[in-house]
Amino acid sequence: QGQFVESGGGLVQPGGSLRLSCTTSGTMVSMNTVAWYRAAPGQQRELVARIKSNASRNYADSVKGRFTISRDNAKRTVYLQMNDLRPDDTAVYYCNKELNGITVFNWGQGTQVTVSS
Repeated sequence: QGQFVESGGGLVQPGGSLRLSCTTSGTMVSMNTVAWYRAAPGQQRELVARIKSNASRNYADSVKGRFTISRDNAKRTVYLQMNDLRPDDTAVYYCNKELNGITVFNWGQGTQVTVSS
């Protein structure tokens, strides 16, 4: 069972926006690296964005300039603001803690994002 609960997905038209939330009760998001991943149908899970304990951020090239990862330490929540969504952003989005680039916990249910007109 995953340590994180993802939410905020849905159906959106191309060019639209969504904000995903990743909430945990067992991890101090301010002290760890937390990352968003996604898995499109028939494809391997891929890294979308990560935020480190020092607040530095990394993004996949495909989402740079469109997606923003942030966190609310008090709420133990990491967000993924997704703007200018494209059909190829369609995927199930997951979050996880990373340690030295390796995900730590079992994956949760994820949240489905579908971009379609």
